[in-house]
Amino acid sequence: MPGRVFRRDMLQPVGSTVSRRFSTISSPLPLPLPHRREVHLWYIKPEEINDSSPQLKNYMDLLSPCEKAAVSSLTGHRLQKCAILARTLARTTLSRYYDGTVDPGSIKFRKGLHGKPEIMWQDGDNITKPPIQFNLSHTSSLIACAVALEVPIGIDVEENTRKTANNVLSIARRYFTISEVEHLAAITCPDFQQKEFIRLWTLKEAYVKAIGRGFSGAPFKNFTIKMGSDKRAPKIYIETGSDCEGLTDNCQFALMELNKFHVVAICMERDQEISGNENNLLRLKVWRTIPFIEDELVSGPETLNYICGLT
Repeated sequence: MPGRVFRRDMLQPVGSTVSRRFSTISSPLPLPLPHRREVHLWYIKPEEINDSSPQLKNYMDLLSPCEKAAVSSLTGHRLQKCAILARTLARTTLSRYYDGTVDPGSIKFRKGLHGKPEIMWQDGDNITKPPIQFNLSHTSSLIACAVALEVPIGIDVEENTRKTANNVLSIARRYFTISEVEHLAAITCPDFQQKEFIRLWTLKEAYVKAIGRGFSGAPFKNFTIKMGSDKRAPKIYIETGSDCEGLTDNCQFALMELNKFHVVAICMERDQEISGNENNLLRLKVWRTIPFIEDELVSGPETLNYICGLT
């Protein structure tokens, strides 16, 4: 099924225009929850926030004492800025789905069994607890937060111009399965081979993040990703004889390019309540944000290029 380009007038959030500046309010604009099989993707471009901006201090004030200590322990302003923005993006994004009743700074997090961040509800919280799942990923030039309804989600972002220090195939032989290495080896054009390697890597990263295992808990050689064709979603196969604890093939994938410079992979647990072939495709809404300053609902080929798995 061909990818669908969303028109901006089709995707306006309730009570807002496509691009809205709201620096005078204290909380992000609320949004309705995602539909089933729909992903909301929010991203920040660090370059759009000046290193000396007082807004960075405001963002820092949102963080918990532990988060502030983690930021301060990082070496260099660039790393600290990225950490502040990532934590701010998570807090402001999640607060949108509480009908404007939760301050971003009041949200508490904990780490799951294998270290995946999740919302920590407090006993006696007198609020409606939306059944949302989220995940973060970042490069030096883009920070992204993906949100889904009920089912676990993972996201990975890579710069599509990223060059590997070693030969692509030598890295693939170390981390990928035999069939994935053979797939890459069959590509004769070095540039396309590099691009395909990055796509596979982001898909595998998104998968291990979705299941909450991480790279160490779910080695890449334990499962194979087979790329789809004609916009069809990639598929996952668990390797026979591997340590399959915690691994599942009950997942669906999507792959796209964002702003022409980034590859974004999304993995969600398959929604068993939805049947039919449409279950192989995800719907997507994407916003660029500068928290508390501006939100922009983005669409069109100059920003989004659906590779596969999206409708």
